[in-house]
Amino acid sequence: MSGSLRNWIKVRFITGFFVTVPAIASSWLLYVFWDAIDKFFSPGYERLFGRRIPGLGFLTAVVLVLVMGTIATNVVGRRILARIELLFTRVPIFRSIYPSIKPEKRQSFKAVVLAEHPREGEFVFGFVTSEVVVETPAGKREMVTVFVPTNNLYLGDVIMLPRKDVITTGLTVEEGIRVILSAGTATPARLPRERL
Repeated sequence: MSGSLRNWIKVRFITGFFVTVPAIASSWLLYVFWDAIDKFFSPGYERLFGRRIPGLGFLTAVVLVLVMGTIATNVVGRRILARIELLFTRVPIFRSIYPSIKPEKRQSFKAVVLAEHPREGEFVFGFVTSEVVVETPAGKREMVTVFVPTNNLYLGDVIMLPRKDVITTGLTVEEGIRVILSAGTATPARLPRERL
């Protein structure tokens, strides 16, 4: 088998793997979620209608989520939910779990960039997480903090670079995540080289 054919198969297999596995895992989780919610509400409907109606429990859960969303979007509802959340954060086990699963209101990653790391001449994809002004004896330096994933998106290096040394890619955060999760196979053929 020639090297180019082997490389073609390898790239397609890795890309297929990173597309197929999340799709199967998501479908399975949705099925488990649907089934669990349906089983939770079904006994009440069975007593009410005399038989099980598949999907009615799930529809009830959807309606409850919509009601909670409606409550959370008005001023009074937000205050009530904030107080309930405050009470829950005082429960020992809950307060250690809740912050890690609650979605943040702001995006942690601000931009997808190329940074020289770990040595000069070697570029890696990274995500700008903050901008910092560093006071040095020579004066102020504008820096950026960049998260460089080393194990999908869970682990990585946090590096700080001068703003002028970071190269923007023009990719959205979602596109940058796709590049990382596809082991680089989703990298565009050309990237803009504008400075951040």
